[in-house]
Amino acid sequence: MKHLLSIKDLSKKEILDFIKLGIKIKKNPKKYHNSLYEKVLLTFFQMPSLRTELSFDAAMFTMGGEVIDYHSETSPWAKGKESIEDVAKVMSRYCDAVMIRMHDHNEFLKFAKNSSIPVINGLTSFEHPVQILGDLMTILEKKKKLKGLKIAYLGDSNNNVTHSLMFACQKLGIKMSVACPNKKEFYPDKGVVKYCKSVKITSNVEEAVKDSDVVYTDSWMSYKIPKSQHNRRAKTLRNFQVNSKVMKLAKKAIFMHCLPALRGEEVTKDVIDGKQSVVFDQAENRKWIEMAVLLRLIKR
Repeated sequence: MKHLLSIKDLSKKEILDFIKLGIKIKKNPKKYHNSLYEKVLLTFFQMPSLRTELSFDAAMFTMGGEVIDYHSETSPWAKGKESIEDVAKVMSRYCDAVMIRMHDHNEFLKFAKNSSIPVINGLTSFEHPVQILGDLMTILEKKKKLKGLKIAYLGDSNNNVTHSLMFACQKLGIKMSVACPNKKEFYPDKGVVKYCKSVKITSNVEEAVKDSDVVYTDSWMSYKIPKSQHNRRAKTLRNFQVNSKVMKLAKKAIFMHCLPALRGEEVTKDVIDGKQSVVFDQAENRKWIEMAVLLRLIKR
């Protein structure tokens, strides 16, 4: 494996190996303090970031490596004065790996094709693999298994987190139900639905949540959604909010959210700040799983 571009590209074994290594690192981080000494990671951002930027920086520094944070607004590429192919070839000459967070998944794939160093998908419009690898690590820690569990995802499902989560559940034998409005705008990508035949898509929240081990949601208002559409979207999605009633249907489920969260919209305050919530364990595990990813790709 040269790159981490998509959960779909990974085998079941590769996914589980990342998770096992992440847990191993978390238990004894000092053992890995010099694992990437004098190695350089470039983090390339086209959109805002909190967890992705900080977790990758912390992961690399913890292993003795260096990080260059580069934001696209200062790049000739963002101004249309340099091709993504040339950007990839130049970055490959300076660094040992690059993590990219950008809108256009096809543009991202074009970058990876022209890179001679490992490329990690830090988020595109289509997938968010590092988020889901960290989430799976969190679920394994909390539930002690993955296979045979059921995950219910509620809300806007036409997004990168849902797609990567669907791919992961399909590969690992995890049951998954997606509850969303029956409208193309909120529905997962047709290609992902076709590939993930075991994932059930419904507009019935109770049906999706029943017997779930995990209840997951994401923001209804991603970075790409203009403010003029917020009220309309909130009205359409309000019946898919994760609240105490939903969590009672799931009984012993944990609540997950990739953050940032808007309390009172996709989730109520009592749920995200309640005992069933593991959202900050999720956020922490981004660091540990990214350490595992960096080790596997850079020291392969």
